[in-house]
Amino acid sequence: MGDTLHGCIARGRQTLGAAGISPSDAAIDADVLARHALGWDRAALLTRGREPASPNFTQQFDRLIRRRAAREPVAFITGHREFWGREFEVTPDVLIPRPETELIVETVLEKVPVPERLRVLDIGTGSGCLAVTLAAELPGARVIATDTSMPALSVARRNAVRHGIGPRLSLVRADLLDPISGSFDVVVSNPPYVPEEAALPVEVSRFEPTAALFGGIDGLAVLRRLIPAARGVLAPGGVFVVEFGFGQADAVHELAEGAGWTRIELRMDLQGIPRVCALRGCEKSQF
Repeated sequence: MGDTLHGCIARGRQTLGAAGISPSDAAIDADVLARHALGWDRAALLTRGREPASPNFTQQFDRLIRRRAAREPVAFITGHREFWGREFEVTPDVLIPRPETELIVETVLEKVPVPERLRVLDIGTGSGCLAVTLAAELPGARVIATDTSMPALSVARRNAVRHGIGPRLSLVRADLLDPISGSFDVVVSNPPYVPEEAALPVEVSRFEPTAALFGGIDGLAVLRRLIPAARGVLAPGGVFVVEFGFGQADAVHELAEGAGWTRIELRMDLQGIPRVCALRGCEKSQF
């Protein structure tokens, strides 16, 4: 009799552990890759895991495990990652959405009402996770999303269509705000902010796009351009919400004050680390 599904998954965990992946991550990754190969949800695998593993499953699962053992991110292997309760397509052309970036969505939804018409700009959209999520959560919003990468914009377009907000999202190839003009009620951005010499996990440094990661020697090169520029497109009373990296809160606060932002609020992630800055250009706000 051949091995069971649970037996194959156990061997997958061992292979990942031998490749240097932590036991907890190895267990999660092997389970996710098995369900991906089977097309099952977690409940199905729990109830049917003692079934014999077919040769087709074994071959496919082993290929997936080898890719993960080479430290390829699970999201790139499966081709998707969840963000704000929705599945987003991801490819090596875009950053994998992180849980901390959901803090941008949370901040916007806390600070902005849901009027019939709302103008939103997402700078450096990547997979489109922010632009698509905000369009879905704010049904009256029209969103413009920019990126320097045409392949990234293609991924964002597919995610917009997948979640039914395509008609309300315009995608523009742009370097930050060039050539964007107009006035927006909400501006958001998760820009490159990793210092060039930072030690990153192999999954990040080898597989994710460097242009979307690195922000110069100190990680602040893009933020130095973005924080002043965003004032020029923010409507009176609007809000600009931007993500930044560990240890950069003081520098971002100084950049914001130097650019003339008058209301500055730092938001913490679940680890208590300052991660997002909410900025307004005037004390009086319509929101």
